[in-house]
Amino acid sequence: MQYKFRLNNLRIAPRKTRQVASLIKRSSVESAETQLNFQSKRAALPILKLLKSGVASVINNFNLSRDNLFITNVIVDEGPMLKRFRPRAFGRAGAIHKKTSHITLILEEKIMPKTKKTKKKIVETELEKPSVAKIIDEKEKRDFAAPKKIRPMGLIGPIARKVFRRKAIG
Repeated sequence: MQYKFRLNNLRIAPRKTRQVASLIKRSSVESAETQLNFQSKRAALPILKLLKSGVASVINNFNLSRDNLFITNVIVDEGPMLKRFRPRAFGRAGAIHKKTSHITLILEEKIMPKTKKTKKKIVETELEKPSVAKIIDEKEKRDFAAPKKIRPMGLIGPIARKVFRRKAIG
């Protein structure tokens, strides 16, 4: 089962947040926390808080083990943009867009296989196996086409006279 957690309106640009989010995709909760703790990017702390919050709520609400959880996906979307203006030369105004992010963290439980299913071996009988004589006959029946003539590079035929060439060939 999937468990989704969201962090909305984080005041860090989505492009910068995606760099940190891509580090923890498809990893266990333990390794993701370690990765985020030692990350120097500014977006690492809010993502770590979201991860810890999500894990705590899954443990509390669904009675799952922390060891069985892993991060399926981390999606970073654009949030609303704060628009500001800065004065520029000749009385103009330059636009400043302060971008925000929406982060969606998807956790899933690892289901350990209890028993391995063994495949039944298919035993080929002598009737099913093709004989060596038949295989050799089939190979002899194949016609091998004569190799094609290797032509020189360049245009061939009446088209060659019509096409303009900057450098002469030959």
